[in-house]
Amino acid sequence: MIGRLNHIAIAVPDLAVAAAKYRDLLGALVGQPQALLEHGVTVVFIDTGNSKVELLEPLGEDSPIAGFLAKNPGGGMHHICFEVPDLAAAAARMVAGGARVLGEPKIGAHGRPVVFVHPKDFDGVLIELEEV
Repeated sequence: MIGRLNHIAIAVPDLAVAAAKYRDLLGALVGQPQALLEHGVTVVFIDTGNSKVELLEPLGEDSPIAGFLAKNPGGGMHHICFEVPDLAAAAARMVAGGARVLGEPKIGAHGRPVVFVHPKDFDGVLIELEEV
């Protein structure tokens, strides 16, 4: 079921500062910021060649990332995203195995459907599944 690692997401308090570090210190190719209103975040993708790093900044006070940063003011890893060929089947498999799928599928930053799986069901790591 699981496909390739699509991205690792890092919540940051300042998107411009974080993106500059990846660009200037690591020489990474940094994308343009994208506001994702439905998810309450602004994102920037860092291309690593074989995967991506997604930097997340809160978009408004109700953003789930704002809550994460309140607990982790310096930022930190937020989630890992894996590709799946059939999101509905993957979500059903998660539920059948006892994992909690959080909410209904939404369109993610890549324009594809995504769901999240509760971090308590994956050793403290929030898992995003993206249909490809």
